Amino acid sequence: MSFELQKDAAERLLIAAHRGVSGGNIPCNTIAAYEIALAQGADIIEVDVAKSADGTLWILHGDAAQARPGEPVPEGGRSLGRMRDAEIRELRCLNADGRPTQYPLCTFDEVLDRFKGRCYINMDKFWEAPEKVAAAVRAHGMTDQIIVKAWPEPENLDMVEAFAPDVCFFPILLEEPGTVHEELLKRKLRYVGCEVFFRDDMAGAASEDFIAGLHADGKLVWVNALVTNHLKQIAGGHSDDTSLTVSPDAGWGWLADRGFDVIQTDWLLSMSLYLEKTGRRYRKR
Repeated sequence: MSFELQKDAAERLLIAAHRGVSGGNIPCNTIAAYEIALAQGADIIEVDVAKSADGTLWILHGDAAQARPGEPVPEGGRSLGRMRDAEIRELRCLNADGRPTQYPLCTFDEVLDRFKGRCYINMDKFWEAPEKVAAAVRAHGMTDQIIVKAWPEPENLDMVEAFAPDVCFFPILLEEPGTVHEELLKRKLRYVGCEVFFRDDMAGAASEDFIAGLHADGKLVWVNALVTNHLKQIAGGHSDDTSLTVSPDAGWGWLADRGFDVIQTDWLLSMSLYLEKTGRRYRKR
């Protein structure tokens, strides 16, 4: 892996693991989940960053007080932001049945140390502590590995320009792209591509013309096959669910053939094996 996103995407369709690979007794957002993701073919892992009362950056998707699968159960239902690091060290994440596992939370620094030079890291929840997150990334010398995404509101773009202009940036586009691409070309950002959400194939953000236009300007297009709410499809129904219960050709295959450069999934091994078996994983030269 070169850690030049456009170059790596030109060689193969990049696979992003949603919070690592979890299930059974392996919780998401843990070192174990991320290691399994790499073993199953992931090029990109997702990390969700939250800050403790001591100011330390920890990996956690929701608020610890919610105690969902993959997250810990703090005594008294306190949120992570009100807990000290020593207390957080004692927490253990829940498994798919909502029971505690042996897996602890990990810090952002621990993830950076562990995966430096091994994969791209998609930063979710960057916005809770942008200056601190960006400083940690630079301290580890990992600006080429980090991906930040955001809705393209001016205040978000200003924040990226202020704190992370040297980190790979994807704006999130919903249905119709408008003039976001053109506007971003004028910004002092490391703008490498767009993440798109679309309810059906007719959306402008999913059109072959839009994808080809971004490619012509050297930009990538990221799509999400995962389903977090079946009532709100974000890839026109070409989802993990469709791929596994109807046909992978109608799900992952359609996304690959449409020209997307990055596909994020909750079913990494199944998707990886399908893409390789059908010749869609590696680009033809």
